[in-house]
Amino acid sequence: MELPRVLLALAGTGAAAGLALLPYVPRVPPAALPGKITATTFALERPCCVFDRHANASDAVWLVVAFANASAAFRNPPSRADVPSYEQLPTACSYMTLETAAAAYACSAPSSPVLRVGGDTACGGQGGRDPCNGPLPSPGPYRVKFLVMGCHGPKAETRWSDPILLRRAGSPSTIDPAPARRSSDVVVVASILASLGAVLAAAVLGAVGRRATSPRRPPRTPAWCPVHQAPAAGLTGLELWRTRAPGPPKTTRDLGLVALGGRGGHMLSPVGSVGSPEVRSTRG
Repeated sequence: MELPRVLLALAGTGAAAGLALLPYVPRVPPAALPGKITATTFALERPCCVFDRHANASDAVWLVVAFANASAAFRNPPSRADVPSYEQLPTACSYMTLETAAAAYACSAPSSPVLRVGGDTACGGQGGRDPCNGPLPSPGPYRVKFLVMGCHGPKAETRWSDPILLRRAGSPSTIDPAPARRSSDVVVVASILASLGAVLAAAVLGAVGRRATSPRRPPRTPAWCPVHQAPAAGLTGLELWRTRAPGPPKTTRDLGLVALGGRGGHMLSPVGSVGSPEVRSTRG
């Protein structure tokens, strides 16, 4: 009774069938990729040129997904009919998915550089008839390995990956609405500053426009200028010369009067006055 149990255990681990252990370790791509790790999925590097010496064209390569604390207890299925399905993950803590022809991982095969684990959202209700790559139900962590299976069972396997932890989805009740309020405050302050800037620019432009359109002031009267007045009685051609002496506004001082071409050679004697000049007539 002990010998059948030992043989069964060896068959489960692949030692009895000469299962090849490949040194390849699956991993998440180190490069920055959009959606590399999400709350329900993660990306893996495609294992190109890994199975060429251990797989035939008719063999299939499976991906084993297990919780990190249950990966050591996983046992390779002896046939395709015994492959654990996606629906068994909550109870068996592992499942197999992404069944792919070994030729698709050959060195010369054109293919995408990454694989998406958990990217199929429509296969959960298939009842386990086909391998399902459904969304992962929890953040994990998970460990994965590739398993080559032929017509007579497993042929080769890779090492387990390092633990892969998914992102945690935040609860709506834990979302802080403060960033939205701060954003609104920033918008209000920016609007006020923009309005003030527009008012200031309009005031500057208005001042410049008024200065450009305002009439220019007349030139100042020179120190000596002729001021024509009506001729005094009995004189013709009288011209009065005035000058503005320094002093308070509206204060003038007549420095001299000269009669030009008057009748009988009238002369005007110099008289200092404020306001209207006093005219005195003398005969020479």
